[in-house]
Amino acid sequence: MRRLAAEVLLVAGKDLRIEMRSRVVLNQVLPFGGLVLLLFAFALDPDRGLLPRVAPGLFWTAVLLAALLAISRSFAIESAHGARDGLRLSALDPAAVFFGKALGIVTELLALEIPLASGMFVFYDLEGQGWGILVLSSLLATTGLACAGAVYGALAGGLDVRETLLPLLLLPVVAPVMLAATRSWEAALGGTTADAWPWIQVMTVFAVLYAALGALVYGPLLEET
Repeated sequence: MRRLAAEVLLVAGKDLRIEMRSRVVLNQVLPFGGLVLLLFAFALDPDRGLLPRVAPGLFWTAVLLAALLAISRSFAIESAHGARDGLRLSALDPAAVFFGKALGIVTELLALEIPLASGMFVFYDLEGQGWGILVLSSLLATTGLACAGAVYGALAGGLDVRETLLPLLLLPVVAPVMLAATRSWEAALGGTTADAWPWIQVMTVFAVLYAALGALVYGPLLEET
């Protein structure tokens, strides 16, 4: 178990170091997500009463679009520079590689969500409440999105059409977790936190399911793609 944890941190650290040097998420993906929220704020500004109601859905839409860019870039780098072959030839446990990739994606997405959520509260004039539900929902939804992204990113990563194939594979799969995250946020912001727990259970099941699936199939995915 200690060796597995060390390998997970090794892979995640490699991905995060690449991102810290390139700063693509910070310089490109974050402004993209912020622009999406800002454009919706301007588009719906005449009806200020509508903005708070649609804010959760718009937030998770922005996160999902940003996640597609981050996931696609994470696997494109490995394909372009032969790192995928290095992972195949290394003695790393495939499950550790999967969890390391997922952990790196989770870290990048959380780094995106914090400023995006802060901007949303400012642009959409939201009142802060239900913080525990908001944080828990974000962690679960982000984990599920990252695990699914790591699976389908590896599946599409070795193909020339990965930029267009990844959204086609990932969007139908993560639709339930995006819906659950939106409903959970709506309940938290609306002050009815009890209504959020069934949706939190959905996100928990999704995250556990894809974490287990990724640990099982990531080895064959690395070999076949």
